[in-house]
Amino acid sequence: MTQAPALNWAALEPAFDILCPMHLRLTHTGHIVHVAPTLKKMRADIDLIGKRFLEVFRLDRPRSVKSMGELTQRARSKLHLELRDEPFTALKGVLVQLPDRQGALVNLSFGISVVEGVQDYGLNSADFAATDLAIEMLYLVEAKSAAMDASRNLNHRLQGAKLAAEEQAATDTLTGLKNRRAADHILAAALAEDSEFSLMNLDLDFFKSVNDTQGHAAGDYVLQEVAKVMRAETRKGDMIARVGGDEFMFLIDGLTKKEKLLEIANRLIRGIEKPIAFEQTQCHISASIGIAMRSRGDSEGLDALMLCSDRALYASKSKGRACATFFEELDEET
Repeated sequence: MTQAPALNWAALEPAFDILCPMHLRLTHTGHIVHVAPTLKKMRADIDLIGKRFLEVFRLDRPRSVKSMGELTQRARSKLHLELRDEPFTALKGVLVQLPDRQGALVNLSFGISVVEGVQDYGLNSADFAATDLAIEMLYLVEAKSAAMDASRNLNHRLQGAKLAAEEQAATDTLTGLKNRRAADHILAAALAEDSEFSLMNLDLDFFKSVNDTQGHAAGDYVLQEVAKVMRAETRKGDMIARVGGDEFMFLIDGLTKKEKLLEIANRLIRGIEKPIAFEQTQCHISASIGIAMRSRGDSEGLDALMLCSDRALYASKSKGRACATFFEELDEET
């Protein structure tokens, strides 16, 4: 019987490299004699030529295979393999025995581990056969990744818009201070936490005269300048809220010492009393302040606390304005 001529692998391998870019050619003893380009890329720092196939790959299934002879007996069976060196990439494969002891071809693929393989080895679509379903999987992964990125970006924008809307809902648009709604929420939270703080109510004196004589534009400008003074004369963590046309509220957190509170109140009054230039005129206003202090363990609710600071404020107005009064100093008949 005439023996079939040996295949000219030098002529065939370029075609095999395109059709099966993750294949190996082995001798009948299991030594690697050719490595396709994608596998070369995956092990660029190691020369696989001449190594035994089972020294480079560990067979997970079939587990019984221990030699090349046993492996060739399982030709055309599905192989589950893992590279023995890091990264320990899991692969799927199939072996086809060549005639006349010319060895064997082993074609490999990533299977469901294609995403990890692409990430680990920096692969792209050019590293796979054009008909390989891995290409479709990569497209799906890229599409999913793009969709997830778009979703995250949208969520960030929505979250930012939500925060901006919440901030706007809690802000007085003219002065940039907190509004009444925000003030009530912050005060209720401070009471619920049993915090120690002081509550100041401040009314602008002679502000109506500015509005009546110089117009609402002047009044709005004065309010904006007053807000600057309030920020400058209080601490960063203190709450400042505009709760009415010319009415303001302060929550001075953690401070109930009269000397310090009176110092803050007097600085506010002095700052507000400085003439405010608007167009060709000078606007002159002042401020009256009422203060109520709240210690830990106090049983008063929000309404009672606000009533105390209001009564102290009216007492300041009764004294002639431009001063601060503590509720605790009021006579029982006041």
